[in-house]
Amino acid sequence: MNFIFTDKVPAPGGHYSQAVQAGAFTFVSGMLPGPGVATEGPDNFERQVRATLAHCERVLDQAGCALTDVVQCTAYIVDVKNWPEFNRLYAEHFGTHKPSRAVVPVPELHHGFLVELQMVPYRAQ
Repeated sequence: MNFIFTDKVPAPGGHYSQAVQAGAFTFVSGMLPGPGVATEGPDNFERQVRATLAHCERVLDQAGCALTDVVQCTAYIVDVKNWPEFNRLYAEHFGTHKPSRAVVPVPELHHGFLVELQMVPYRAQ
């Protein structure tokens, strides 16, 4: 196993790694928007989704992977009414690449954030 850490994203808030590589798979831990992302205002959800996707990309890069290597993504979003906006931003970010995905509406997330993402890329060695 290889434990992945980059200082280009917020440090984990608990006893876990940003990602762990096991064979050709990398398991990216749940990523939040992190400190410095405003949590108020009309474009609040969009800012949070974009920040979280950017954090995921930085961790993937540190692991030698890219969005095009992602085979599965789980998204936790506060309030099911945010689903269409999440889907739009996610599709914009991933483009034609369509990994398997689950979107899980939740009542709340840590620190009052509105989105958390986990990803699993596969990169043949």
